[in-house]
Amino acid sequence: MDHLPFLALALVLCSSSWVNGGKVLVVPVDGSHWINMKALIEELHTRGHEITVMRSFDSWYIKAESPYFKTVTINSFGGFDEESFSSFVVRMLIQKRKHASLWARVTLQYEMMGHLYQMNKHVVEMMGAIFENITVMQSFHDAKYDVVLTDPALGTGVFLAHRLQLPLVFNVRWTVQGDGHSAVAPSPLSYVPIPWTGLTDKMTFTERLKNFCHYILTCFQIWYITDRSYKPFVHQYFGPDIHYMELFQAADIWLMRNDFILQFPRPTMPNIIYMAGFQCKPSKPLSQQLEDFVQSSGEHGVIIMTLGTLIGQLPEDVTEDIAAAFAQLPQKVIWRHKGKTPSTLGNNTLLLDWLPQNNLLGHPKTRLFVAHGGTNGIQEAIYHGVPLVGLPLLFDQKDNLSRMKVKAVAKVLDLSTLNKDNFLEALKEVLYDPSYREKMKTLSNLHRDQPMKPLDRAMFWIEFVMRHKGASHLRTESYKMSKIQYHSVDVMAFLLAVVLLVVIVVTLVLRFLWRNVFPKGKAKKE
Repeated sequence: MDHLPFLALALVLCSSSWVNGGKVLVVPVDGSHWINMKALIEELHTRGHEITVMRSFDSWYIKAESPYFKTVTINSFGGFDEESFSSFVVRMLIQKRKHASLWARVTLQYEMMGHLYQMNKHVVEMMGAIFENITVMQSFHDAKYDVVLTDPALGTGVFLAHRLQLPLVFNVRWTVQGDGHSAVAPSPLSYVPIPWTGLTDKMTFTERLKNFCHYILTCFQIWYITDRSYKPFVHQYFGPDIHYMELFQAADIWLMRNDFILQFPRPTMPNIIYMAGFQCKPSKPLSQQLEDFVQSSGEHGVIIMTLGTLIGQLPEDVTEDIAAAFAQLPQKVIWRHKGKTPSTLGNNTLLLDWLPQNNLLGHPKTRLFVAHGGTNGIQEAIYHGVPLVGLPLLFDQKDNLSRMKVKAVAKVLDLSTLNKDNFLEALKEVLYDPSYREKMKTLSNLHRDQPMKPLDRAMFWIEFVMRHKGASHLRTESYKMSKIQYHSVDVMAFLLAVVLLVVIVVTLVLRFLWRNVFPKGKAKKE
């Protein structure tokens, strides 16, 4: 009987979390983006929220069943083909290695743009089918969700949130038009580098010219990849006067998977909340087999190599050179590699299909991380203070690694010119020059010295939007303005017209006086 009050209190506490919990509809992007979305979902679940994830039936990583969320499976292809995409990247690397002609490279780039165009075209076709399906849309309405959490790298969740008239929160690094900041915050080309240029915020005239040219190229890519599909879809379902980016810019909160430890300082907005490294956490113990291998490295330590979720293997000649370079080091190497085992593989190198990246980076014996430059991997390296040798493959990876290079915590190599000697030289430089590790430790200290953990900050703002049915007071209304209004071109034109009118009137008056008044005075004198 003495335990009854405590039992009653426990029941009240447990039930209260569910009473206060909200209903969150999550519309993720598959692949590596799912990894960080899953971290938010699991934390929302622990806080008592009910999560529903919308997925396609052919999803790579998003399973139909989970202890953390329910799923709504759409009977449509997700627009991704992991195998063909991976083979395309390998083919692109082979072309680079062969020093293919400029035309061959342009053709490959055009093919990549074609893949992205087809992906976006598929998205709008899928969303059109969902909007036209009365049963499916009614089920979404009946669920009475409190908020939509989505990744705006694709427009799926954005369109669905506006159709359901629900508050919208982004887990964002990229939108369908590129960098997330550029979609919502001022981005002066004079000191904000366009993604994929490798430029910094301190640009010479030549670099600013390059930045501007890349901006023009980006505008063409947006037209080719995105505009042709998204514009007619939005005009059909949301009105002829609405541009599709208005729907993105109307999001309540932008949870940005970036901050100014990786990013250069630039203008921001009140509804951009920085949560870089939110998925990072202290390392857990390794399996006994892996721990034994790590401990066998002695004082030399361990090197970790992985190229992300999309690329498990590289062209054969590249892997041969990498393995040969590793074999000449006293360190032990743990390398995530699929495919044929290199003939040059040394006894110090362990090949795995999968490795516990965070746990290995947090191990005290880890000395170096060989990475492709994905945002998640770089942030985990910063969190654990591990310097980098970068092998960028595609998308934002070169850009991310160039920022790490500027901060002197990474050595970056081009896979098209990589060989055993320059790779070995880069490894030795980062391993044996203590400045790389010291500067990475400085970045790690800056990242950790925050009043609130990034994941807690993200949770606060998601729950804030649920409590207040949005966050419109933090959202600028500038997205509703045309470019002419935004840049005050109409105001400047009006003022110029007024000045010209005044000048013309004054000129006409003076001419009138000169012709009709002063001649009479001159005649009287005579």
